Amino acid sequence: MTAPNPEGIRRCVRAAIADSAIGPDEIDVINGHLTATGADSREVAAWADALDRRPDRFPWITSTKSMIGHALGAAGAIESVASVLMLGGGFIHPSRNCEDLHPEILPYAGSVPHTVREAPELRTVIKAGFGFGDVNACVVFRKWDA
Repeated sequence: MTAPNPEGIRRCVRAAIADSAIGPDEIDVINGHLTATGADSREVAAWADALDRRPDRFPWITSTKSMIGHALGAAGAIESVASVLMLGGGFIHPSRNCEDLHPEILPYAGSVPHTVREAPELRTVIKAGFGFGDVNACVVFRKWDA
């Protein structure tokens, strides 16, 4: 029941991008589901496929769960608030305790912030939650241009 489905992840991400009417190259930060399990490598690969972005062009990818733990049903809401705070504050929060990345994630290591990153140019964050039974959700947050 908890087995990750990379195809479901790709469909969910692509649908959110299509609904937002932006291109995948406009994503600055991924606030992933990332739970520090063996499934993280499959999630990162699914993100790369969905965004058609290889390691050298991959956006920042961060995990709010690395700082607060997994809040189960509340995780998506908390992570959405974190995404909006990053946009409003012009920063990218770190992923804590992930210095020893899974070997399949190592090509993307340069996209994993270990400390807070100032990012005044930050414009678009995509947030996803991939749940039990392949119940997936993805939302795109974008800074308002007045």
